[in-house]
Amino acid sequence: MISHNPEKIPVKKFFSSEEASVFVANEIAALIKTRQREKKPCVLGLATGSTPTRVYDELVMLHKKKGLSFKNVYTFNLDEYYPMNPDSLQSYVRFMREYLFDHIDIPQKNIHIPDGTVAKDKVAAFCKSYEKKIQDLGGIDVQLLGIGRTGHIGFNEPGSTEKSFTRLITLDHVTRMDAASDFFGEENVPRKAITMGVGTILKAKRIILMAWGEGKASIIQKAVEGPVTDQNPSSFLQNHPNALVVLDEASSSELTKIKTPWLLDEVEKWNDKLVRKAVVWLSQKVNKPVLKLTNNDYTEHGMGDIITEYGSAYQVNIKVFNELQHTITGWPGGKPKADDTHRPERAKPFPKRVVIFSPHPDDDVISMGGTFIRLVDQGHDVHVAYQTSGNIAVFDDDVIRFADFVNDFSESFKLNKSASEKLLKQITATLKKKQPAQVDSSDVMQIKGLIRRGEAKAACRYVGIPESNIHFLDMPFYETGKVKKKPLGEEDIRIIVNLLEKIKPHQIYAAGDLSDPHGTHRVCLAAIFKAIDRLKKKPWMKQCYVWLYRGAWQEWDIDQIEMAVPLSPDELLRKRKAIFKHQSQKDSALFPGADQREFWVRAEDRNHATAAAYNKLGLADYEAMEAFVRYRF
Repeated sequence: MISHNPEKIPVKKFFSSEEASVFVANEIAALIKTRQREKKPCVLGLATGSTPTRVYDELVMLHKKKGLSFKNVYTFNLDEYYPMNPDSLQSYVRFMREYLFDHIDIPQKNIHIPDGTVAKDKVAAFCKSYEKKIQDLGGIDVQLLGIGRTGHIGFNEPGSTEKSFTRLITLDHVTRMDAASDFFGEENVPRKAITMGVGTILKAKRIILMAWGEGKASIIQKAVEGPVTDQNPSSFLQNHPNALVVLDEASSSELTKIKTPWLLDEVEKWNDKLVRKAVVWLSQKVNKPVLKLTNNDYTEHGMGDIITEYGSAYQVNIKVFNELQHTITGWPGGKPKADDTHRPERAKPFPKRVVIFSPHPDDDVISMGGTFIRLVDQGHDVHVAYQTSGNIAVFDDDVIRFADFVNDFSESFKLNKSASEKLLKQITATLKKKQPAQVDSSDVMQIKGLIRRGEAKAACRYVGIPESNIHFLDMPFYETGKVKKKPLGEEDIRIIVNLLEKIKPHQIYAAGDLSDPHGTHRVCLAAIFKAIDRLKKKPWMKQCYVWLYRGAWQEWDIDQIEMAVPLSPDELLRKRKAIFKHQSQKDSALFPGADQREFWVRAEDRNHATAAAYNKLGLADYEAMEAFVRYRF
């Protein structure tokens, strides 16, 4: 038992990042208005990256629709890559203009961002001047922060002390890897940056650190509950008198009060979900199968009140074991003529119409390829909807290779060779002049999209569905040619609505992997949820189950899983071969994220781990498993 709450920084948790962002934006807006009434400036410390973008969207809305003025606001950004031209795609100057400054009435002279173009011998003087400007305005009133996987705030990497101030630093390898997608390759990421120091940040009157998604859960737990250490610069916020950590549900999942609340105090009410979570945790903690847990195991780990409520460890063990057993099914579409009382899916109707949504052209086979194959083999009418083209994730070399093939193909079959020759020369010349991170021409983007489309078709043919059941949605939000996408729009949602109304599925599978570092999965899922919300009153929709899978980044925890589909060694091999059809993503993907393993290796390792976890809990020993959680709308 833990005798006290281990959180050393106040935490405020919201269901979603959207709700959390609105809260933060409203606090900032209230301060701006207070300073206006006092006829004083309001000094904001601002962050970049994907975390604060929704906050900036909300502030822009408050300006345009609610009349919030920023004329008394002074801003100081945390950091900037060095060297960095302010007009570059990755420049934080450009980022702030696009997300905030170009849409509000803040005077240009009030905006301060570290200068990525200053001569190296003048950087120290620039940093000293930056500090003085903050001091002359009376210090920062509210400092917004995100957090990196290394625990960095700003670009204060491990080793930064709490007395550090604005300076030029060398970026950690992990930070550069995380930024690789923005720069179209790690080799293009600057090795240095100018950043406010930890000491500069801690001088702010109010600090709000925000984090979204499962990928940040581990480092948030360390920042909030761990020791104060320069190896985790975010932990220094524990020493600030007015700091707040704002989280969504996913990023808070490793905090003790969320993950293991029974260790803090008696749980007021043990519901079925919490009991299952606690028993799975206990089984893993003491390394025993569920059915071998004893009364003593429960009482020694702060869970004696479960025994009081259920009478004995045996009763609790049987209950949870049966719940886990009932999640396992070899019939993801439902088993015909079977008693489905304790099965995750209904026996009727059979066969079912199924739509598998795939954010990128390979998420379907990477994340649920075994289940995909099972659904087809068992006779269901399976459709796949590829939500985006995935065209930015193709190497330039592949474009030339395919253009060259078209040219040779035309020559071999005596087709119009002049057009193909012209295309090849044009593409080759364009890519030769292309600078790192430069947006592709429309022709190159189209070819990259066709490459990925062809690979998706090949995988579907291998799985065994007809081409009429393959749907390329090419949602407009994605088609920017850049890692940064447009906001989700009405046309994006309408595309999903139209497809669902056409097919009227009994099952929908969608990517619930919000740890996707590029954000595409999150936007694609939001579009599906909005479409479902519009359709939920339709008679056919009321009979539809929605199952969420996770992609190449993370898996559901055992206590969350509601359907687990076991895979045999042969089925796992078939899944691997389906993944191999995506040749442009094979060997080395353009945007692998922090995990350098190939996607098929990640997928198999994850599927093996899920099966092993079930086995350690005392259930059957399967080769591999794919896991799903049901979304109840």
